[in-house]
Amino acid sequence: EVQLVQSGGGSAQDGGSLTLSCAGVGFTFEDLSLGWFRQAPGKDREAVSCISRGVGPSYYSDSVKGRFHISRHNAKNTVYLQMDNLKPEDTAEYYCAASEFCGSNYPATPVSYWGLGTRVTVSS
Repeated sequence: EVQLVQSGGGSAQDGGSLTLSCAGVGFTFEDLSLGWFRQAPGKDREAVSCISRGVGPSYYSDSVKGRFHISRHNAKNTVYLQMDNLKPEDTAEYYCAASEFCGSNYPATPVSYWGLGTRVTVSS
């Protein structure tokens, strides 16, 4: 059974940091691009970041560029999202996602597998 098992998240103050992790189970992790989406209350789900399966492009939304950093450790089947200088507008449910592609068109890329989500709350 394919699973994306998320951990991390929680609460932080404005300007603080959090790290999200996502472990892939049941598929060949290094064959897929990995990324993160988020959905704030009352808003549509938006793409945050992705990282290619090999030496390839990554993607960051304009809203997180320069503050968030995505990385992957294929030997551990895990992708990470380091979130620094958090802002209240980063408050959302964050979802790990596995897909065939990662690049500038990531927001429109079909997602093969989804994690169940983890809550991030940033207070001012």
